Amino acid sequence: MTPLLTLHGVSAAFGGPALFTDVDLALHAGDRLCLIGRNGAGKSTLLKILAGQIQPDAGRRQVGPASRVAFLAQAPDAGAHRQVRAWIEEGVDPTHPMPTHRIDAVLDGLGVDGAADPARLSGGELRRAALARALVSEPDVLLLDEPTNHLDLPTIAWLERFLEGYRGALLLISHDRAFLRRLARGMLWLDRGRLHRRDEPFDRFETWAEQLALDEESRLNRLDKKLAEELHWLHRGVTARRSRNMGRLRRLGELRQERAEVRRVMGTARARLDAGATSGKVVLAAEGVRKGYGERTLLAGLDLTVLRGDRLGIVGPNGAGKTTLVRMLLGDLPPDGGSVRQGTGLEVLYLDQRRAELDPEATLQEVLCVPGSDQVMVHGEARHIASYLQDFLFQGRDMRRPVRSLSGGELARLLFARELARPANLLVLDEPTNDLDLETLELLEELLADYPATVLLITHDRDFLDRVVTSTLVLDGQGGAMEYAGGWSDAVRQGAGAAAPAAKAEPPRAAPARAPKARTKLSYKEERERETLEARVEALQAEIVRLEALFADPAAAAADPAAFHAALARHPAAQGELVAAEERWLELELLAEELAGGG
Repeated sequence: MTPLLTLHGVSAAFGGPALFTDVDLALHAGDRLCLIGRNGAGKSTLLKILAGQIQPDAGRRQVGPASRVAFLAQAPDAGAHRQVRAWIEEGVDPTHPMPTHRIDAVLDGLGVDGAADPARLSGGELRRAALARALVSEPDVLLLDEPTNHLDLPTIAWLERFLEGYRGALLLISHDRAFLRRLARGMLWLDRGRLHRRDEPFDRFETWAEQLALDEESRLNRLDKKLAEELHWLHRGVTARRSRNMGRLRRLGELRQERAEVRRVMGTARARLDAGATSGKVVLAAEGVRKGYGERTLLAGLDLTVLRGDRLGIVGPNGAGKTTLVRMLLGDLPPDGGSVRQGTGLEVLYLDQRRAELDPEATLQEVLCVPGSDQVMVHGEARHIASYLQDFLFQGRDMRRPVRSLSGGELARLLFARELARPANLLVLDEPTNDLDLETLELLEELLADYPATVLLITHDRDFLDRVVTSTLVLDGQGGAMEYAGGWSDAVRQGAGAAAPAAKAEPPRAAPARAPKARTKLSYKEERERETLEARVEALQAEIVRLEALFADPAAAAADPAAFHAALARHPAAQGELVAAEERWLELELLAEELAGGG
């Protein structure tokens, strides 16, 4: 079969380090591929080369005879068009005219106003219009970069149904794992400059990635030890995924069961917020809350109780009032009727990835530390920035990188590092998963699993809800709201389809937390700590050797008395840190052996 679109030996660096080299790729009719890789790996660049928008540094792009290619970019540009519909119709091949009713159906399905002025649209509205432009053209090759960003659940469900009927070659980039599971029948993994292909559904990605990582480990073990740092990233980023997920999901299942039991005990009794015994146990309570704008009703008598430790997911169509509800719960917006009361002593942290707040010229150290310091205050305790950055998948040397050099995923991780260091007992996350790569998405899940706070989460990411929340509040956009125990899949099984149309498009699947297994490995956090301790022990040993060499130099004290006395003070502290690190490392080694033997 003749390919519709081909890349031959394509490389891209654009004057900097190579993003990828010698990429060969052929897309055929019926291909349904997802492109996976870290932020900054070059996924969007590769898609732009496929679309013909930019030229590679080497290699060539070849389009099949009469093949038509459509591309959805992350930052679409409507040019000088004054009406959305005119911009969309311009994208239709004049040799393949599109019936008006089909254009209307796509506009309606994506919630796009064809009469709107593109210049007056928000970023999310413009992306929906650009998606409509790509879909209505009926291309032979469809290239989509994060198509579900800014879409609500009903619209995502409509898009899934539309793409299931598409017969051309589909290649998409998405952080939405439920979306990828439904549509992708093959995978492209862009990993450190190389493109790997596997013609299996996305559900097989973790198994495939783990096998590639093991193969890479065997190869690297035969090479020079200078590659050890790269291998360390490989272990941390890929092979630990499965054991980490199972441990986290098992804990989440236990927490969901605990919350369900607490709520059953509470029954229909009204929680009272006062200075008595319930203070702190009940974090937020809404009774009969009503809210509307003009003739539109967002909430019509909502009763909601959020207990300490709850992780509440809030979903619903765009404009259903999700952010409005959170603002009322936090006291930033008054309800039209009913009451909202808060527990005492709340410390609220609101995180919505406002990356524009970060100074692009500041270094990571300047973002995280007080001026002149290399210490980060994490929940009141000081940590060295190099150690803290490793928790967020950075290397210690990254502390001197400027913010402007970071990829989208790295910016998100830096923001998480800054915000989550602050003390809080109520964490509010408003669409935190947009533009994240899978690595950063899983890091956020891990952080939330260990974060000792009550969480309110607004998201359209169904898989993220399944992995993080203990209950899901579904708003129907017409004033109704219903809370369901568990994540999105649990809500669907309990009847959330009646409240949210998107539920009908997502086939029920067993919640992963319902199938716990006996623990046979260290948790991801323990494994990461063990790896960090190995490097820490080596660094402390080297430091002690340097200090003792300094003490052995007769001229050292006279040459720099201040530095010599500082070294004298540092030596016993370094020895104490070495002993503590070695003991903890040994403790984790013994635990790993015990778990392996028990499994």
